[in-house]
Amino acid sequence: MANFQLFNTQQAKAPASTTLNASKAPAYAYNAKHRLAQLAVTGCLNSTFYTSPEGQLDAVLQLVSELDSRFVAQAARYARQQGHMKDMPALLLAALTAQRSALVPELFAQVVDNGKMLRNFVQILRSGVTGRKSLGSQPKRLVQNWLNTASERQLLQASIGTKPSLADVLKMVHPKPSDAWREAFFAWVIGKPVDVQALPELTRDLLAFRSGATQEVPQVPFQLLGNETLSAGQWAAQARNMGWQGLRMNLNTLARHGAFQVPGCTEYVAARLADAGEVAKARVYPYQLLAAYRMAGEDVPQAVREALQDALELSLANVPALAGHVVVCPDVSGSMHSPVTGYRQGATTAVRCIDVAALVAAAVLRKQPAARVMPFERGVVNIHLNPRDSVMSNAQKLANIGGGGTNCSAPLAQLANAQCRVDTLILVSDNESWIDARRHGATETLRQWERIRAINPQAKLVCIDMQPGATTQAPDREDILNVGGFSDAVFDVIAQFTAGNYGAQHWVKAIEAMAP
Repeated sequence: MANFQLFNTQQAKAPASTTLNASKAPAYAYNAKHRLAQLAVTGCLNSTFYTSPEGQLDAVLQLVSELDSRFVAQAARYARQQGHMKDMPALLLAALTAQRSALVPELFAQVVDNGKMLRNFVQILRSGVTGRKSLGSQPKRLVQNWLNTASERQLLQASIGTKPSLADVLKMVHPKPSDAWREAFFAWVIGKPVDVQALPELTRDLLAFRSGATQEVPQVPFQLLGNETLSAGQWAAQARNMGWQGLRMNLNTLARHGAFQVPGCTEYVAARLADAGEVAKARVYPYQLLAAYRMAGEDVPQAVREALQDALELSLANVPALAGHVVVCPDVSGSMHSPVTGYRQGATTAVRCIDVAALVAAAVLRKQPAARVMPFERGVVNIHLNPRDSVMSNAQKLANIGGGGTNCSAPLAQLANAQCRVDTLILVSDNESWIDARRHGATETLRQWERIRAINPQAKLVCIDMQPGATTQAPDREDILNVGGFSDAVFDVIAQFTAGNYGAQHWVKAIEAMAP
């Protein structure tokens, strides 16, 4: 009889690996559209455990040169409007501008929706990375039009930040003001003498406050107020003026300026954050609250930190419950301790890949108490989690494991050996499996998945890549979904995929459905 290890039906189902991952182990390469889709929706152009900012930039520009400009435009729009990304949509727009694509004017209006995005676009285009350093006539007209149609509040928001500053942009494009107040505003921004009475109302109020002519705090972004001019009481008042999301994101700012020392402020902020109605209205998901909790400094009162945990529990109402036998496999290997959005000088997030992987597992466990959680590194790590414990507590238990090499196939092999029932298996990793490397044929992860499928023909595998690279351990198929990066939208994507509503190429299809 012929060698059974080489010739068997199980082996025939699993296609051979097509490339090597960053750890030089066998993997499957994504096609160009899938690669750009992942980078567009989740790429942050920062240093990660396996990639550099320059590597990500080169990959994006290479993909833009290979793909149809319509898909690139769709990816840019999806990244901005659905993924709420900042740098990546501006980069894709700048790359298409350098190509002189006819899609640029319409895409500019869809991507450049605030002053920050305007400055990002100008910065990237002027840097020369896309092949040109001058704005050129068309981009200059687009920037001029934005400046001449933006509201006073939008222009004030745009004046926050440098490199380039709003003044730099104004000097580059020399817009012809469409209104008298706008002419005065532009002159004030670039430092020219101006009649204060010609300025619009909010700007006059801001200048009056800065000069000490009034103690009334103007309703402008707090970054414009000047940190040294606001008292602790005024910062406490700012807390009451912020929206729920703004409050969540500015806890350290309030603490730094003494707002929580003002009687009643701590109680107000804690009650607001943990208010069920506010959480539901904000449509907040667990990841945003985990980020707020991890970023909260020591000066943020314990009552406020506990309120974030309460809000996280309330946010589970927005996480869909998965049916059937669910298994979640969070990667707790050494590389998962890197920041989820990469390293960035002065702005590195406190949230690590392992924190997000643990959060996914803990959130699924809370919604589906019968779910099985199998953390892994070189092998499966045995741990007992109580579904009744808070999501934050269970996530912390998982995140505290950490260490060792990456062996993505380990939990799958254990499930297959035990012939377990599996309907949905969620693998949360950085996809850089190398402990289980094979010299020939399919990756070990795919081989073990085929064994699980032989027992559970309707089972579905979701591979969430925390820091999307160019490869996966299991290629896209009707039963396999690869998700690059992480946002709270992933919970909905998983639910839709397992229900049969999304195909394997979800991100690509979602992008292609966008009008350019």
